[in-house]
Amino acid sequence: YLLHTFFGSDGRDEAEELLQRRSGNEDKPRILQAFNQPIETWVDFFCFTTFTDRDGKYQLAALAESGFDPLARSTQFMLTEEAYHMQTGENGIGRIAHRTAELLREGTDPKSVGAIPLELLQKYINFWFSASMDLFGGEDSTNAAESFASGLKGRYREGDGIYKDPKALGQDYTIDVVEGDHLVEKQVPLRRAMNALLLDAYIADCTRIVARWNRDLAKLECDFEFKLPSKRFNRNQGVYAQFRFTPGGELIDEAAWQRDSGAWLPTKEDREYIASCMKPVYEPGKYANWIAPHTQGVNDTPLDFEYVKFH
Repeated sequence: YLLHTFFGSDGRDEAEELLQRRSGNEDKPRILQAFNQPIETWVDFFCFTTFTDRDGKYQLAALAESGFDPLARSTQFMLTEEAYHMQTGENGIGRIAHRTAELLREGTDPKSVGAIPLELLQKYINFWFSASMDLFGGEDSTNAAESFASGLKGRYREGDGIYKDPKALGQDYTIDVVEGDHLVEKQVPLRRAMNALLLDAYIADCTRIVARWNRDLAKLECDFEFKLPSKRFNRNQGVYAQFRFTPGGELIDEAAWQRDSGAWLPTKEDREYIASCMKPVYEPGKYANWIAPHTQGVNDTPLDFEYVKFH
């Protein structure tokens, strides 16, 4: 509505193209590839809402600092909505991990009862986290610098006064870049690194979530720990897009990637197994064997709360 309201015929043309990209038409795919990835199972859905919706939180937070007031005010309401999406994903992955850890404590092989091994869940985390990092754009970006300089976007929580220099001038940001067969440090002007700064805040938030999942596993006497892959892993945007890295961030060649990537990312067989677990359960109060029950309803309502009533 902002394009229609404030930008005349050019805005209406851009809005029309935006709608076409959102239509699902294969001839007009979404520009951002994470939004073109299929959501085939609940595991994909929970990972999408954990990691990809969380990108939305940070992009909206940057726009909430905009000097264009109609945009800044609109994003405040959208941030509230994103919180519900992210909570759904974070709790969903946590419930899957919790159920698997319960089975392991009992001495039960998760696959023997249609549950999801933690190692397989880690692969899905690797895939969706790395795909979502691409949504932040290039780490060294003149477009990001121009958006900041013009007041269209700000840094995360810019309005809280946590940055010493609101103009972000005369400062550099350090990026590790590939040079030959190794990494070297490169200094870029801070304004050009606005995407990288936003990504750093996102990674810190995701690290907090993974720590929460791991605490729950530890309570169930499970020694497995989820880990976020390096921000260099499986990237298709930015300074690492043309290179191959391990989840630990080690630079490798294409042959090593082809040999080992199946241990890090979901394979065709992995996806088929996850799909085989997705058997519907229709009885109220009952849950599929691959996910633990809810502990509470939305906004702390009882589990048997009637969200919809038919009269």
